Amino acid sequence: MYKILNKRELAPNVFSMEIQAPRVAKSCLPGQFVIVKVDEKAERIPLAISDYDAKNGTVTIVLQILGESTQKIVNCNVGQAFSDFAGPLGQPSMLVCENLEELKKKNILFVGGGPGAAAIYPQVKWLHEHEVNVDVIIGSRLKECLVLEEELKDISANLYIATDDGDYGYKGSSTDLLIELIEKERKKYDHVVAIGSMTMMRSTSEITRKIGVKTIVSLKSIMVDGVGMCGGCRVTVGGETKFACLDGPEFDGHLVDFEEAIRRQTMYKTEEGKNFMEQQEKEEGHLCHVGL
Repeated sequence: MYKILNKRELAPNVFSMEIQAPRVAKSCLPGQFVIVKVDEKAERIPLAISDYDAKNGTVTIVLQILGESTQKIVNCNVGQAFSDFAGPLGQPSMLVCENLEELKKKNILFVGGGPGAAAIYPQVKWLHEHEVNVDVIIGSRLKECLVLEEELKDISANLYIATDDGDYGYKGSSTDLLIELIEKERKKYDHVVAIGSMTMMRSTSEITRKIGVKTIVSLKSIMVDGVGMCGGCRVTVGGETKFACLDGPEFDGHLVDFEEAIRRQTMYKTEEGKNFMEQQEKEEGHLCHVGL
């Protein structure tokens, strides 16, 4: 059993939960995920690892309530335990596999849309701990929907905020702000990591493709069972078939067939998944309502 040590609401319907899972924590690297089951009859839910502490044996997950299954997880309180907490799964971030001295020479930008900010956090933290300075953009519909702002501010060289209504930070989406930084502020980047809705990651990849900046995206959102058995996360990357749960979740955004990935979401995801994506796109300021 995996005991819940801490639980807090980061934004409306977005919760952070710290779980006692020593063996998982000991093996974690940024970019990986876990599969959570509240009890034996519950649905398997793949969730990104937002933080981990190998010394204390804890793993932190962040999830947004999008339906019955995620509500069931959030209904669990401190002191209770999950029946299953499997991981770490998936491949670690591509950046943690690179030479540190080479990384220090690069200008790196992370873009987190809505709750996607929680998924970029472990990578930014790992790089900060290894003396690699990075810029970060986080975007949401409203100020109160921003996730981990203070935590990211402490570990990034520059933190840029975008809100759809402009009441806080830049007025517009995270991709609008990216264009602003590149075209008007003349910021130059060698590497971009974008995690959020399919719409945001596709838009970011289109922007960076034009200027020749390598861009990595996470396709965790199309996972279903998380272990490659269902085929729900099958996606074409560079003309080859890949599985987000086994080969990813990170891939080269310039090689991902986003149209196919979005169609696959339509085929495999439930109604609660559709509601989640619509809400996520609203929070990021992308109102094109791309279906799953």
